[in-house]
Amino acid sequence: MTDLPHARDSWLSSVSHQQWLQDQGQALLDFAKASRVPDGFASLDRFGQRPNDAPADTVTTARMVHSFALAHIQGLPGCAPLIDHGLAALDGPLRDAEHGGWFAAPRAQDGNTRKAAYLHAFVALAAGSAAVAGRGGSANLLGDAVEVLEAHFWSEEEGALLESFANDWSDCEAYRGANSNMHGTEAFLSLADVLDEDLWLDRALRIAERVIHQQAAQSDYLPVEHFDALWQPLPDYNRDNPADGFRPFGKTPGHAFEWARLLLHLEAARKQRGLPCPDWLLEDARHLFHSACTYGWNVDGNTGIVYTLDWDNRPVVRERLHWTLAEAAAAAAALVQRTGELGYEDWYQRFWDYIDLHMIDRRDGSWHHELGPDNLPSETIWPGKPDLYHAYQATLLPRLPLAISLASALKLRR
Repeated sequence: MTDLPHARDSWLSSVSHQQWLQDQGQALLDFAKASRVPDGFASLDRFGQRPNDAPADTVTTARMVHSFALAHIQGLPGCAPLIDHGLAALDGPLRDAEHGGWFAAPRAQDGNTRKAAYLHAFVALAAGSAAVAGRGGSANLLGDAVEVLEAHFWSEEEGALLESFANDWSDCEAYRGANSNMHGTEAFLSLADVLDEDLWLDRALRIAERVIHQQAAQSDYLPVEHFDALWQPLPDYNRDNPADGFRPFGKTPGHAFEWARLLLHLEAARKQRGLPCPDWLLEDARHLFHSACTYGWNVDGNTGIVYTLDWDNRPVVRERLHWTLAEAAAAAAALVQRTGELGYEDWYQRFWDYIDLHMIDRRDGSWHHELGPDNLPSETIWPGKPDLYHAYQATLLPRLPLAISLASALKLRR
């Protein structure tokens, strides 16, 4: 249990709530097991079925490996073969055997041969969690992922990840993305733990300082998502395609929640390893959470968190996405753990009440990945239910300490 100043008042200290989270996690895992295909893992539709033509993709495969590794570490049956299947796919049809790194789809059969930082961050995360789970081949995959990150994506000069390259590592994209660097930060936190190397925490701090402490602090603590190669904001980026699933126009409250949580993990990890730890990590986490709640929650007359905002913090895309709520609950839990303040506990309970009443699909399973502004199921941005990772982590994070990786924390609990 989490030792809080107001422990008796927190759901984090409730045996019943802990069991509820565990049960929800098991249901999410059971639903996701149907996503296995020969070349990895594919997206499921809203009924939990795989369309006949559903292709594997690398992000889904890596997220499934990571999630099933976390489950296996806990002693949950049926996950080890799925981890091994995903590792084989990442070491086979999803890998570029000629130039190294990974394609978005097996053998780049979707026509996209570019190598993206976002995707490679998830490969590293998956390999690290599988290594903690003790799965064969994971150590070699982890070594390969780290080599690619260091050789191509990490920019020591910029203190951040470069965005993407052509398949032969030429043609560096003249764009810098907060989203890829956010998931790079997540991967680096895991690598620091799994590899026992402080270097990754220093790199994570450099990313956070650039993207959050310098840029988001100038934008009401809602992360600026898009930059040019000189890290100048691109305020009109995707204005004509505002609902893009990965690079939407404007600001994304869900990423403010996610960054808030990651800053607290980074603070805890650096403290645990005796590294210098700036005060702004906690201060910025508070600001990010406050802004996401202020500008994202119930701002269009209906309950829930909108997907995006414009530069005046007005709603643009009003759909409610499941990952946003998952990250909101996880961020609130992290702030409860870090501060013991009941204001964050109130938000934590509010977010889970919303998830329970609106997001959890008790008829067809898992969570609705998208709701419309009326809080009814929608599929305008994300069709089906392809994602296990966000919701499953939301059921685990409130039960674990802020420091060390999810995989290592679960292993210590056994």
